[in-house]
Amino acid sequence: MLNPAKSLAWVVPLAVTMTWVIGREPEPDALPPSSLKSDEEILFYPSYGRFDEQDQVWRFEVHGKVFEPEDGSFKRRLLIAALKRSVRGKVEIDKDAFREDRIRPFLVDNERGKSVTIDVIGTQFAAGVSGPNGHFHRSLTSDAAALGLGGEPIGGQRNRVLTVKAVLPARDSRSFDGRIHLIAPRGVSVISDIDDTIKHSQVTSKSELLKNTFTRAFRAVEGMPELYADLADTGVAFHYVSGSPWQLYQPLAAFFSEQGFPSGTFHLKHFRLTDSSGLGLLSSQRETKLAAIVPLLTSFPDRRFILLGDSGEHDPEIYGQLARDYPDQIAGIFIRNVTSADPTDGRFQTALTGVPSDRWILFQDVAQIKQRVADLAR
Repeated sequence: MLNPAKSLAWVVPLAVTMTWVIGREPEPDALPPSSLKSDEEILFYPSYGRFDEQDQVWRFEVHGKVFEPEDGSFKRRLLIAALKRSVRGKVEIDKDAFREDRIRPFLVDNERGKSVTIDVIGTQFAAGVSGPNGHFHRSLTSDAAALGLGGEPIGGQRNRVLTVKAVLPARDSRSFDGRIHLIAPRGVSVISDIDDTIKHSQVTSKSELLKNTFTRAFRAVEGMPELYADLADTGVAFHYVSGSPWQLYQPLAAFFSEQGFPSGTFHLKHFRLTDSSGLGLLSSQRETKLAAIVPLLTSFPDRRFILLGDSGEHDPEIYGQLARDYPDQIAGIFIRNVTSADPTDGRFQTALTGVPSDRWILFQDVAQIKQRVADLAR
């Protein structure tokens, strides 16, 4: 049995995590602006909030990063060398073949010890202090009125997006915004892998994965943007969980927007160029995915979840474990077959032991699952 408490410990970033009660006697005048220099920037990652029906408050996360843009040649050479070593083989890729929007986020200087202040519907709140990797993370609690939801039913019946803005020093005219997805207590959510599930990556070939990640234009899996857009129209919430590093968030978000994928929360992997995990940059981490998904399931016990992944790495095993541990919440599991496997293979029988056969499908074409997924979403 998966231990949710232990799983949560796996995902705690190198940042300060605290709880701050908002909407109750806030003191906006007492809060200083974010301690940001003119050559530093803030990037917010889309996260989620839930309504606590027992305490009648909204609980949500603020997560972001403080960094100084950098494009040094030494870091560039170091990263390219690490990428080539990570494929454990000789890969002939010229340094100029790397796309700038993919490689640049790895070259920034992470800024630690930076306090971040945000504005939510006209009120300012402390949002955390950045850790060694530049990330800051804080849990916030608010009543509905402070979020502009006072006129709606308690807890809400639909999903909505809350916009947060960084409060900057008086002379700083820049703007850094973020999104918090406030998700209703009941409904349907999709938890989706990214690589080889909705974006062609070829994870089973490390050299091709490197090229598809850093040197080629991203390509959507045929039919997936349309399927996800149709689901979003029915009110489904989306959570994108991947072994890709947080540095790829911006190019991934741009790709999602261009292809018409619905907006949602992102749950990626922490990585620093100076970490000993450098050679594992392109590898998926089972623990990372579980640590992201388990809190979603425990935060929304009355929602039903559709899990989409692929057969390239550990998605069948991860999803099978979750279906056994949370049988009332997992409505369906859909695995894109990228390994030409047979559903009767021992791997799937083992990975999905105890999961009813009508709750999981190994598919190759989106048309095979479109109606089934749509039915579950309704």
